[in-house]
Amino acid sequence: MKQPARAPRGKPAAKRKSREDLNMEARDRKRDKKHRGHVSGSRANPVAQSQNQKKGTAAKDPRVGSKKPVPLLAAGQKVQQPEVKKKQPAKAEKVRMTPAEELAMLENDERLDQLLDRLENGDALSAEEQAWLDETLDRIDVLMEELGIEMDDDADDEQAEKDMLRLLKGN
Repeated sequence: MKQPARAPRGKPAAKRKSREDLNMEARDRKRDKKHRGHVSGSRANPVAQSQNQKKGTAAKDPRVGSKKPVPLLAAGQKVQQPEVKKKQPAKAEKVRMTPAEELAMLENDERLDQLLDRLENGDALSAEEQAWLDETLDRIDVLMEELGIEMDDDADDEQAEKDMLRLLKGN
């Protein structure tokens, strides 16, 4: 006859859990694990965490590492500042003069008188001076036409030039 199987010595045999019980426990573990850790942005915004601390103590910086500023350039290099463009002041509108005022101003211009004297003496003018003189004389012609001042067209060009010089010099 066969003898009955003996029960193991030591711990009694544990009851096996059903698949349904194992699944329930796994879901519980997963739910607990899901809510671990700090809230998002806790490193960037440590103020929210410091609410639990006492008001009298200073808040400690939660970030790890050295707080010493690091130089971004080598020891001998100079910092090159970008050139800042200066704002140009708003251009004030040019004061409009009447043609008579402008003509009087041009007739009393010292630079014009000096250049005309040099021309009479036969001196040569630089290209810049000649261009300025031509531009100024053209402007005087336009102003004289606007004001109705006419030069004698019957006389030759040299006489017209002398008359203009005489008018400008105020003789």
